[in-house]
Amino acid sequence: MCRHLAYLGRPRPLRELLTDPPHALLRQSWQPRRQRYGTVNADGFGVGWYADGDPVPARYRREVPMWADRSFPDVARVVRSGAVLAAVRSATDGMAQGEAAVAPFAAGPFLFSHNGVVPGWPASADPLVAGMSAAELLAMEAVSDAALLWTVVHRRLAGGARMPEALAAVVRLAASTAGGRLNLLLTDGRSIAATTWGDTLSWRADATGVIVASEPYDDDPGWVDVPDRTLLVATPDGVDTAPLSLDIAPEAPWSH
Repeated sequence: MCRHLAYLGRPRPLRELLTDPPHALLRQSWQPRRQRYGTVNADGFGVGWYADGDPVPARYRREVPMWADRSFPDVARVVRSGAVLAAVRSATDGMAQGEAAVAPFAAGPFLFSHNGVVPGWPASADPLVAGMSAAELLAMEAVSDAALLWTVVHRRLAGGARMPEALAAVVRLAASTAGGRLNLLLTDGRSIAATTWGDTLSWRADATGVIVASEPYDDDPGWVDVPDRTLLVATPDGVDTAPLSLDIAPEAPWSH
């Protein structure tokens, strides 16, 4: 049900993160090692990155598999960034197809990805859309559970919520009403927030920066596996995690 990755640190070519490592997202598009649901991620891919001096990220999204895009190797070779979010997609039956349905979703300074599924879509989405206007729903980039989750997350961000609190609140709401797998990944180019709820996540930090990913892209021993039902916040200066439950908001350093 998709693989995704976010990076913060010194500027690096996209290829060092997405295509060159032995088990990078490129290879995960046809041979993921830890994916629990689905076997390939061939329903599109997307990359978002930030340029110096511009808080609004650029995006490159395609509805074809990463391996089938003959232009992307050149893009990945020459584009450098210190803040990246990328994903390869395995579409759930009944969800929208096409480029607009491919992560990362974006608004303002934010990039967002969802690895998982909200079962029973679209009927199960009713609690998530409660209180939302028709204009907000019509503005969704695609008719899919991921696009809806992003709309709900962004609504909270626009209301002043911090990134980790917005993700935690939406996961608790979705999990308590519809269930499903809700690994969410969000960045504003300065920090990363992520959740584990039903699928895998790992992180690694070194002198170049910090990477948060559905699964390690190499066999470096520095990768740390994140337990299920966890909220994670990462910057190049460190990584914090806290348990995520249906009952209470997580107690964590970023909450104070």
